[in-house]
This record gives sequence, C-alpha cells and structure tokens, in this order.
Amino acid sequence: MIYFAYPGDLDTPTGGYHYDRRLIGELRRMGVRVETLALPDCSCMPDQQTLVSVQEILAAIPDQSVLVIDGLAFGVLDQLAMAEAQRLQLVALCHHPLALETGLDAQSRQALLVSERRALSCARATVVTSEHTRQILIEHYDVPIDKITVALPGTDRVTFAPCEGDPIRLLTVASLIPRKAHDILIDALEPLTSLPWQARFVGGEDFDPDWAASLQEQVNSSGLSQRIEFAGRVADTGLEYQQADVFVLPSRFEGYGMVFAEALAAGLPVIAARSGAVPDVVPETAGMLVYPNDTKDLSEALMQIISSEPLRRRLQYGARKAAAALPDWADTAVIVASKLDEINNL
Repeated sequence: MIYFAYPGDLDTPTGGYHYDRRLIGELRRMGVRVETLALPDCSCMPDQQTLVSVQEILAAIPDQSVLVIDGLAFGVLDQLAMAEAQRLQLVALCHHPLALETGLDAQSRQALLVSERRALSCARATVVTSEHTRQILIEHYDVPIDKITVALPGTDRVTFAPCEGDPIRLLTVASLIPRKAHDILIDALEPLTSLPWQARFVGGEDFDPDWAASLQEQVNSSGLSQRIEFAGRVADTGLEYQQADVFVLPSRFEGYGMVFAEALAAGLPVIAARSGAVPDVVPETAGMLVYPNDTKDLSEALMQIISSEPLRRRLQYGARKAAAALPDWADTAVIVASKLDEINNL
C-alpha cells in the first residue's frame, strides 16, 4: 500500500494537481494500491490548528508505510516531517520549490526556503518533474543527488490543431497569478492592435482574486477588452488547444510547464519566456523563447509570429515533431513506481 497525501482538493485545476491525479490513476492501473489522503489546505504557512489536523491524519498511517506528500504541503510541514521520518518512509513530490513563487516578500521567501530544505532532508526520496528542479534542489536545498528521481509529466496523444484561424487565435492556459505574467503579455499586446489577432486567457481567478481583477482593469485601460477574453476555468482545455493557432505564456518561472507540453502535443507554435524548465520543454524548432519580464522582447516575438505565416508553419511543423518525443503518463508512473518499490523493499 502506498499513501499519497496532498493539500486541499485533488480536483483543483492546476498543473501540479493534474500531475497528482494522473500519476495516481496510472499507478493504480499498474496494480499499485494507492490510498489518497486529503490534508487541510496547508500550502501557505499553516497555523497550529492545521498542523494538529495534519498530525492526526499522519498518525493513522501504519508504521513503515510509504507516504508520498505533494510538495505544496510537504515544504511547510518540516516539523511533522522530522517527527515522522523514522516511523514512515517519506517521499516528497516537488513540482517546484515554494520559495520561488512570484510575489513573496523576502521574509516569507526565506522562511519557505528554510522550511522546505528541512522537510526535504527527512525524505527517503524526492520526485521532481524536471531536470531543472533537480538541479535547484541539489544546489540550493542540499538534497543528495542519489535521492532525487526525475519523472517528467506525461502528455496525452491528441489530434493536431489545424492552426488556420483568421484572425490569429492566441491561447494562454494558466491560473491568474503573478508568476504566470499575464500582465507582461497584456502590455506586449497593446502596441499590436493593427495586426489581426484575438487572445483567450483560460484559467481560474480564485487563487489571487485581487491580481485577477487588476489584470481585467489592465485590459480595460489598454483598450483591449474586445481583443482579450478572460475565459475562466473551462471543462475541456483540449478543445481550447484545438481551436488555437499559437500558444503564448511568458511565465516568470516554471518547474516544468505542463501546458507547454500540451500545446506541443496539439501541434501549436509556442511563445514563452526563457525561465525555469521551459527551455527544456519547448525546443527552438517549435517555439520562440524571450527574456522573462521583457515586454519589448515579447511584443517583438508576437509581432513576428502574427505577421508571418511561413514562421507559424515552420514552428507548427517543429511542434508536431516535438510532440512525438513527449513521454506519456504510463512512462511517468513506471519511473515513480520503480522508486517507490525500491523504498518499500529497503
């Protein structure tokens, strides 16, 4: 039996929770017995009541069980990790370090760095979703190289999008939070009103309602309310990719960036920032990578891709070639299952 713990609702529509859902499903299909544990929402610094609730949940797990804990929770549960490290076989699942979230003040960032470093020191193994995150944990979190396993997110094989929109349809799929840099994208689109494009921002606003409201105000004040649509959460993101011509998301940091892989799987040209693991996901043959937080650089890339059909077709072809090399979710699960089996038999 493997126990898999995560904070809040497993159906939360983010890349990290999507990874958890698909991994759990694939492990079960492989015959691995997985019991899921929904922890109280403890992704920020938890209060004492929350910690007591988590402690009670962990205490009910049998001795020497393998417990996988999603990094959104594990990184702030350092005290509990230290208390349970001898009784349970802890495995951390780190999508990206908590201290690298955009918008944190210096004190909060340092507190998360210390907490997550301490928690990771208690794990028998740490699963990460990219080589880039692996390097961060080695260099900045003192995690031994032999305790880290890279299990890239899987991607489903889908029909390629035709990419024949007129005007060009720009798609962004990301929660409305500062790290995703919608504000930079809006600024970059403002000077391009003479070109034929429409943009659709797919993603929930509930993680940071104030930021989401500021983005809507930015669009309104820029005169782009007829060109940029905030679609909110959607039931089928697959349909969004099929109806798009170009995928664009200038994130300030990505531990992997599953939406970039999904865009490539649909054969979409990609425009992104050269940040975090994005260059590892998006090859130059399939996308244009710009400097993070650089409005001018992003605007120039957008102008080129909107104006040039030959460029779009060349990158579209590159995306389709890249799609063939993407791992599927069974590949991801095999890597994780092997590590869990190794720990279980120590």
